[in-house]
Amino acid sequence: MSAPDELRVTAEEFAEGATAELGDIEIVDGRVVRLVAQSPAHSRVVRRLAGMLEAARRDGGPCMVVDSDVAARFADAESATVDRRLNIRYPDIWIRDTEPYDVDTVREHILLVVEFTSESTIDADINDKRIQYATAGIPRYLIVRLDQKEERIEEIEEYRLDWSGRRYAAHTVHRRVLLLDDPVEATVPFDVLEQP
Repeated sequence: MSAPDELRVTAEEFAEGATAELGDIEIVDGRVVRLVAQSPAHSRVVRRLAGMLEAARRDGGPCMVVDSDVAARFADAESATVDRRLNIRYPDIWIRDTEPYDVDTVREHILLVVEFTSESTIDADINDKRIQYATAGIPRYLIVRLDQKEERIEEIEEYRLDWSGRRYAAHTVHRRVLLLDDPVEATVPFDVLEQP
């Protein structure tokens, strides 16, 4: 790993577990990005939505796994320098279509990814990750916009891949209830997620 003022990680260092002691991070173009701890309300809403999505899986349907804050490697950045290529994200929630889990290939199996905005992540969530997830071919992306205090859900934006399969197009904005039809069918009232 490189100097502490701008910590960088190669794919090899990541595979060897060199980031284990760094805590909550993501890796963007090889650069370590430290994540700010989320509020208890933010954590509770993520956990509840993941549980409701898991409960919505169809009995006898295709194998689907719901995970939260698990590493996924995305396409390496184009750089001649090895410590400026690696891209690792930890989406708040995803639904994927298969087992076993492999950090290097899981992106190819993600059917839905969900990110919850916070003051420290909003730019990455609505810009960088949206581009990265679309480029990876993830069919659906939900952005859950929390209020400034991270206590209430203001809205959930639903994006789906457009005809090119490389960009997201806005599908709908959910205002009080999340209605999903794929990859699971779910009706999730915001107030159920927000309860203390």
